[in-house]
Amino acid sequence: MKVGIGQDSHRFDFNDKTKKLILGGVVFEGHAPLQGNSDADVILHSLTNAISGVTCVNILGPVSDEMCLKHGITDSKAYLAEAMKYLGESKIVHVSISIECLTPKITPKIPEIRASLSNLLGIPENCIGITATTGEGLTQFGQGLGIQVFSCVMVV
Repeated sequence: MKVGIGQDSHRFDFNDKTKKLILGGVVFEGHAPLQGNSDADVILHSLTNAISGVTCVNILGPVSDEMCLKHGITDSKAYLAEAMKYLGESKIVHVSISIECLTPKITPKIPEIRASLSNLLGIPENCIGITATTGEGLTQFGQGLGIQVFSCVMVV
């Protein structure tokens, strides 16, 4: 059994009117997108980092930069899939995700995010825990300037 912890954060891009806010593969309509070369899906980036913590193969950085900047792959699902290739015979059995932001409200979309992640990770929805907090507004994420996500994956 191995456990991986991942973190990622992005600022909102309040000036971009063409890009969508995507979290866990789910579009949040009517909200400012996150800054980044890719779709900046902070949940998928955090999960990718958590898997890298298990496999010891860092995907976000040189690998994702090549995928994004050289090949035009901006969908963070591709980065997650790339990270999962290095799991070999190991299988993810549980995921826990903690999201900090003021906006958007995460709780109403948790079932949709869990379903999306279940499909992407190939595990049951009841093996994906998601919590959200504003952090009492103590950080820039809780003050509405961006989103921070911590993920933990258990692999056997």
